[in-house]
Amino acid sequence: MSAPDYGHAFALWRAAAPDWPAYTHHAFVEGIRRGDLPRARFLDYLRQDYVFLIHFARAWALAVAKADTLAEMQAASATVQALVHHEMPLHVQICAREGIDAAALEATQEGAANLAYTRYVLEAGYSGDFLDLMAALAPCVLGYGEIGARLAGSGGPYAEWIETYAGADYQGLCRDVGGLIDGALVHRLGADWAGVPRWTRLSRHFATATRLEVGFWQMGLDGP
Repeated sequence: MSAPDYGHAFALWRAAAPDWPAYTHHAFVEGIRRGDLPRARFLDYLRQDYVFLIHFARAWALAVAKADTLAEMQAASATVQALVHHEMPLHVQICAREGIDAAALEATQEGAANLAYTRYVLEAGYSGDFLDLMAALAPCVLGYGEIGARLAGSGGPYAEWIETYAGADYQGLCRDVGGLIDGALVHRLGADWAGVPRWTRLSRHFATATRLEVGFWQMGLDGP
């Protein structure tokens, strides 16, 4: 399938990131699609992803502080809302059905790949501006949207997870985030933003975060 339309910046970043196919078609993802990913590996991933989302929500909250406009603040805060009140509860629900209660989930020890990824994203925001943070955040949000769209209708034991990211709510969030990024680029760098030197640095953030996503999937596949 063709890539979902999540905006102009995403299309350029996606095409230039050498690890994008390895991320969106990782063996872990393909195991979810086929339904033959070992359940233990999926649950270990969910526990790590729950910890990841705590830091990811903090990064989006940082985006509110880094924003220039009310529209940017509203979009960033809406993403925090979606993460905290929709995506993270899904992890809690699935794990609870498997005998992993909320206390055990909260006590999950953060894996090295998780630590590397989350701190990279937060550092991009702390040391940079709104655009640096968006470039580092985009692979997760938009990559999961692309994966969800591609796996939609696969069914199997991971259908609930697939449909979360394939569903209208998450796909709408991806389009909103893509529009937010495009608008932020025009606001700060002008209409010809892809031709300015700053674009190279932003593309590097996107590519690095994509590479760290590959490492996150591999951590899930390898297990603790």
